[in-house]
Amino acid sequence: MSPDTTSAVTPEPADARLDIRILREEAVSVLARAGVPDPEVDAELLIGHVLGVGRGRVQALVVMDSAVTLEDAERLRSLIERRAAREPLQHITGRAPFRSLELNVGPGVFVPRPETEQVAQFAIDALRAVPSPEPVAVDLGTGSGAIALALATEVPHARVFAVENSPEAFIWARRNIDEVGAQNLTPVFIDLADALPQLDGTVDVVISNPPYVPDDAIPRDPEVRLHDPHAALYGGPDGLDVVRTISRVARRLLHPGGTLVLEHGELQGAAIRALLTSDGWRAAATHRDLTTRDRATTALR
Repeated sequence: MSPDTTSAVTPEPADARLDIRILREEAVSVLARAGVPDPEVDAELLIGHVLGVGRGRVQALVVMDSAVTLEDAERLRSLIERRAAREPLQHITGRAPFRSLELNVGPGVFVPRPETEQVAQFAIDALRAVPSPEPVAVDLGTGSGAIALALATEVPHARVFAVENSPEAFIWARRNIDEVGAQNLTPVFIDLADALPQLDGTVDVVISNPPYVPDDAIPRDPEVRLHDPHAALYGGPDGLDVVRTISRVARRLLHPGGTLVLEHGELQGAAIRALLTSDGWRAAATHRDLTTRDRATTALR
């Protein structure tokens, strides 16, 4: 009688796993040669994405000389190749951090940037300072919904409206709003110029991160130039066409004393202050980001 082999388990070959330290070094080298900023960070984030763990855990696994399966190693190498081709990290993982949130992102929507987190703080502070039990905020051009969701979750007694005119971006915003479950946030799909006439004169805070790159300017980073939607980047010959629209719409929406917060390029502060002052805004002031670059301008209705 022949032996029963149906339940036999074939041991995994000793070389069927690869050391995470070696994979990390390989990934960092590939990304560095491709000119990716912070290749160590991206390598560890992609390893974590493949393994389903955070970056801190990846660093611990490296220290412990842990290994991964050949299947995971091949998957990682495939993702590293995509990142080396300068596909945004957030498109590869499908997620982008923003303040306390993790958002869904991908083709068709602008990837939220760390500097915008500080811009959102101006609106959050202004909203918290409103004495009303239910202050109202509007995010014009919400994109992924990042700013609107930050306001809605960090000022939970506020009513927040997220306005978007791109069908592709609006899909991402709705997905993120549904996932976060912010009941005090209302998404609105409409042209910015026509947004929310029912709220005219009642809004406390309007914030926007509009497209502000001049039409003839070429963004330095391939991730931006090749992957972010053009409609979310370019704002006319001087980059301020959408800003002009937002100035008019925000003046219509805000009550006297209401606050406008605008993100913009580092060389546009003076032009935006002049534009807002000409439109009748008061106390226009430009604020620097953590890299000391002009990043946001605020004004009062």
